[in-house]
Amino acid sequence: MKKILVLSADAGYGHRSAAIAIATALQIQYGEECEVVVNNPLEDERTPTFLRESQYDYDKIVNNMPELYRVGFAISDAKVPTALTESIVTVLLFEGLRDIIREVQPDVIVSTYPLYQVPIHLVKTIYGLDIPYYTVITDLVSIHQFWFSDLVQGCMVPNELVRQKALQNKLSAERVHVTGIPVHPSLSLDKRSKDDIRRTLGLKPNLPTFLFVGSKRVDKLEDTLRVFNHYGQALQLIVVCGNNQELYDALSNKAWHQTHLLYNFVENMPELMRASDAIICKAGGLITTESLASGLPIMITEAIPGQETGNAKFILEHKAGFWVHNPLETLEALHHWLSFDGQLMKEQAQNSLKAGKADAAFKIAELLMQAPPVAKIEKKRPQPMLLKWFDNNHINWDS
Repeated sequence: MKKILVLSADAGYGHRSAAIAIATALQIQYGEECEVVVNNPLEDERTPTFLRESQYDYDKIVNNMPELYRVGFAISDAKVPTALTESIVTVLLFEGLRDIIREVQPDVIVSTYPLYQVPIHLVKTIYGLDIPYYTVITDLVSIHQFWFSDLVQGCMVPNELVRQKALQNKLSAERVHVTGIPVHPSLSLDKRSKDDIRRTLGLKPNLPTFLFVGSKRVDKLEDTLRVFNHYGQALQLIVVCGNNQELYDALSNKAWHQTHLLYNFVENMPELMRASDAIICKAGGLITTESLASGLPIMITEAIPGQETGNAKFILEHKAGFWVHNPLETLEALHHWLSFDGQLMKEQAQNSLKAGKADAAFKIAELLMQAPPVAKIEKKRPQPMLLKWFDNNHINWDS
């Protein structure tokens, strides 16, 4: 039996969801041939408190200081800041990752978060273990340099564009695999028709159906929804607030003119996607990837500067949807979707499906199961600078 350690983080939903998708695919495809452990090292009690809490500050920074986030993303995406950050993170995460690896004793490690590569390499080097280690990139276009490390045995990338970026960052071609971003296997395994799913949800099978996805990081959902709610043609609206209680309460008291389903939080997003004709959302890596894999035309309402603008541009370049900035543009896009018997929406659905990769999690699972066995290597002492940082932080690296 192969034991696979899947590492993730909660800095946004995408990293964790990708990890769950990989774990689920492994269990479906290989069953008792593997044991899968999903772990978030940033949640480990041995991780410093401020670093543990930093993953939850992601929402605050993105919401309250988007331009600062954009500038910080750009500045950190350079060799010197990246190297400095990796050195600091190595010290802060060393003990937690060392003990996780000791406890799990994995045959292979895969990560959906980019900051674990250097500390894991150090753990492997100090303790003389060559455990195959893979990373899975969870953004479509705007990829931070943190992801591209020659310390990994394999780097799973979403598309050919990112593969070229990986090669430009000195990763060898045999280490780079174009798999797509992993989405939950239920997106490809559910074979029910759209009409059957709509009936299950209590919706009519013959009405245009639109899925709205919000969260605490989405500001424009209510304004966009107003256009659809007041449109002069009968529609069906599925609205998921993404655990944004304030938004849910506001929409619960709204005067609705269209047939609708309103949820605060759901666990059946793949089913809701398969019931819909198009989706309205922000340009997050996870939601856009799932939408493409589902063959949904996408109406982007917001994009985080720097990180998500690449996702939005990817959708436009592949003619898979619209990027709207105000209610008038929303109305125009909706009218284009519904005109001429929905011809444009059908074309965008085909383009979306071509760009998406619904089977990515299964491709990654196969690569992990083919990983070479753990090997013994020569143990090495950390470099003098790291030794000094270990001593200053009272970390016993040689235990």
